[in-house]
Amino acid sequence: MTENVTPAQSPPSTPAAPARPPGPREFVPPRPQGRYAAAVVDGGLAVSAGMTPRSGGRLTVRGLVGSDVGTDAARQAAGLAARNALAAITEALPGSSRLRRCLRMTVYVACAEGFTELSAVADGASDALADALAAATGRHAALPARSAIGVRSLPSGAPVEVELTASVDERE
Repeated sequence: MTENVTPAQSPPSTPAAPARPPGPREFVPPRPQGRYAAAVVDGGLAVSAGMTPRSGGRLTVRGLVGSDVGTDAARQAAGLAARNALAAITEALPGSSRLRRCLRMTVYVACAEGFTELSAVADGASDALADALAAATGRHAALPARSAIGVRSLPSGAPVEVELTASVDERE
C-alpha cells in the first residue's frame, strides 16, 4: 500500500520527538472547516467536533485506509486527530476549569471495502490520548470508552476523524 500524499499535501518536516509527549494545552487545535465550534463545554461535559489529522491547518494524509493509506500511517493519523480533539476541548475550557477525564471517543475510519483492522487504527488515537494526558498530569490516565467505525468517506478525504467527550471540573 502506498500513501496518497502529493508534495503539496506532505506534512512539514519535524524535529525528533521529545522524550515526553506534550500536554494537551501544548497542541493547537485546527480551526473549524465550516460553521461549527471546535468544542463545546456545558454542565460538566466537554465535547469536541470531529477532528481530522491536521497540522498547521493542513491535512497530513488523504485517502482510504486499506487501499491508499496503510494501517500504520492511519494509526499515526488517528493519534494526531485525537490530540487535536483534546486540544480543542482544553482550549474551550473556561477560567479555572480543568479536564477530569475523557469519557468517550469515537474514531471514524474511511476505509476500503473489506478492511477490518479498525481497532488497530483506533489504537493510535488511544495511545496518543493516554500519552498526552499522562504528560499533563504526570500519571497514567484512564482510557475512555471507544468505538471504531468504518465509513465510506470523511471531510477533505481524511482517512480518520476523532470525536471526544470528557468530564470537566468546573471551578469558580
